[in-house]
Amino acid sequence: MKKSLFTFLFFLLAFPVVWAQEVAQLTLNESILYAIENNYITKNARLETLISKATVKETTALGLPQINGSFNLDYNPMIPVVFLPNEPPFGDPSIPSDVIPARFGVSYSSGLGVTVTQMIFDGSFFIGLRAAKTLTQLTDFDLVKAENDVVENVKKAYFGVLVNQERIRLAESNLSRIDSLLKETRALNEAGFAERIDVSRIQVQRNNAYSQVERSRTAWEISKELLKIQMGMPLTVDILITETLRELNPREELIQLLAAEGENRVELDQLNTQIELQHYDLKYNTSQYMPTIDFNGNIRRSGAGNEINTVFDSNNWFGSSLLGVSMNIPIFDGLSKSARIQKNRYTISQLENQRFYLNDSFKNEIFSAKASLKNDLNILDVQLENLELAQEVYDIARIKYQEGVGSNLEVVDADGALTEAEINYLAALYDGLISKVNLEKALGLLKADLEN
Repeated sequence: MKKSLFTFLFFLLAFPVVWAQEVAQLTLNESILYAIENNYITKNARLETLISKATVKETTALGLPQINGSFNLDYNPMIPVVFLPNEPPFGDPSIPSDVIPARFGVSYSSGLGVTVTQMIFDGSFFIGLRAAKTLTQLTDFDLVKAENDVVENVKKAYFGVLVNQERIRLAESNLSRIDSLLKETRALNEAGFAERIDVSRIQVQRNNAYSQVERSRTAWEISKELLKIQMGMPLTVDILITETLRELNPREELIQLLAAEGENRVELDQLNTQIELQHYDLKYNTSQYMPTIDFNGNIRRSGAGNEINTVFDSNNWFGSSLLGVSMNIPIFDGLSKSARIQKNRYTISQLENQRFYLNDSFKNEIFSAKASLKNDLNILDVQLENLELAQEVYDIARIKYQEGVGSNLEVVDADGALTEAEINYLAALYDGLISKVNLEKALGLLKADLEN
């Protein structure tokens, strides 16, 4: 028992980080799925769809019978006085006044009733019901748009983490090269085959390389925090990404993407639904000129008494009921309905103009995104070739220096050129990844890519 407890305490003290922070291993698709479920934007969009469905039920309820009950218990401390003329045949000659005060009523009264109202005809109700259902469709499109935006943001943040991971690898590799060169140069200096300035020159290069490693690590940490925010993941959870840039961006996929025609954009569905809603609003305002017909009915039992204990005596309670149909006919409202109808027509024209612009804008967006991706791919090829050439130049300069036929300065310059080539390559790689996501968005393939 003591040995088991000692073993447990040993692991608890030896690995405190494992206990303190949870680590989540994620792929790109897993990150997207997590974000769609947990990002606050998609959460609110899903809640909005539920709100719209509740609105449909609320609108439907207006066409169902409206039943209300009522109960009252009243006490009159002073019963109201009614004045009657003091004239024959009901006059009282003993009263000198020309009026006789009389109290009509009792001290206590009570009543219990039920009222029923049923809409028979209201043109605006049916239009409002169809508009509420169309609003549900709009919130569904809004949810798709929110998910697409989250997919776009997560992809860009995920690629940022991958690029920074690659930047760390290259920076550490560069630091390792410089450390090796610095060690060799110090040995040569101690043996009298190299000057002190050669050591200092490489030490400066080494300090710059170390700074680049630290900056890369900081950028990596920041990019991970940004990814967690886009995903809606708690910041206390650490992220571990096992995928590589090569796995996520095969050349064949990029070529197919450049040849794709794209799908219908959800933004256009949103706009079409908004136009449809405006048409319903126009019909609703037009229907306000039509009369409305309602059925009304009520049944009531009332009782009264001069004492509280006699109010609920069955002998003092009597019933009454009413059945009727009412019609409300609009005649003149100061032309307010006419003004609302004009506003509806102007708004519809605005939305139709926006739809025309949106179609052209989508075409231009696709053209620009494809041109940017093609250009970035060409630049990436050039930078990759430049990186390979810079590596070759560095290797040759290093060999020449080791064999005593090259200078220390030549190696330092070659290393600086190699570092610059690595930075340019990573920048071109990141630009290409962002252009890919932008093209997927322009083609309407972000959601389709998730489903596949």
